[in-house]
Amino acid sequence: MREYFDDRNHICLVTDLLGPSVFDYLKDNDYQPFPMCHIQSFARQLLRSVEFLHENELVHTDLKPENILLGDASFVLRPVKGRTQARNQPVKMTKILKRSDIHLIDFGSATFEHEYHATVVSTRHYRAPEIILGMGWSYPCDVWSIGCILVELLTGEALFQTHENLEHLAMMDMVFGRMPEPLVREGVRNKSDWFRAGRLDFPNAQTSRQSKKFVKAMKPLHEIVPETTIAMTRFQDLLRRLLAWDPHQRSTVKQALQHSFLALDLSGEERQLLNAH
Repeated sequence: MREYFDDRNHICLVTDLLGPSVFDYLKDNDYQPFPMCHIQSFARQLLRSVEFLHENELVHTDLKPENILLGDASFVLRPVKGRTQARNQPVKMTKILKRSDIHLIDFGSATFEHEYHATVVSTRHYRAPEIILGMGWSYPCDVWSIGCILVELLTGEALFQTHENLEHLAMMDMVFGRMPEPLVREGVRNKSDWFRAGRLDFPNAQTSRQSKKFVKAMKPLHEIVPETTIAMTRFQDLLRRLLAWDPHQRSTVKQALQHSFLALDLSGEERQLLNAH
């Protein structure tokens, strides 16, 4: 931040001119995943940014790829790895960032911990289960959003592409395993019509065939992030900590910054990507 000024009682911050959002970059890159070295860099920077907010008793409440801007969007083109190429078809290319600097933006919904908390916050795809269940929310809802973002950087697609609460929770069941008992009890207390016989009432008589098919197609986390390398194994473990059902069991950003995934040296992968011919 360079400086600030007051415009009709609005505090305006003056910042460096930044690049496109991570979401726009993904979109322009045909939703090709980021390499693991850049995911690690993004994770470290995003966690540090949110750590600063939480230390100042602020919850961002709207973390998503659209609110993360690249410092420099310059790139090199490289062939897509592992893609079978049909005869006489051009080689499929993907953009590889030359730099992985990011900046967190959009604090319009940020809320001090001691202030009034709206009932519903966060953009749907990145909304934590405690918000959906009406349990109230705090710093852990930001941690959940970070986990969803990191999965999206790896796959190129939002993890939970839904617009309906019960379906959203059912998708979480498929990815992370059944909702734990403490959350079920809270859910029964706040959203009794979503539960039956001590578990999520999905599918039910009102559930469409498309919704059933959509939820059934969801993969568990160990298939979304397979343990094929040391980096992937540690990344999956980090995600499990960030995306714990129970907000009280979820990792804090400070704890996440100490995770072994962030200690890995992935600079060799980055050099190889940028210097490949």
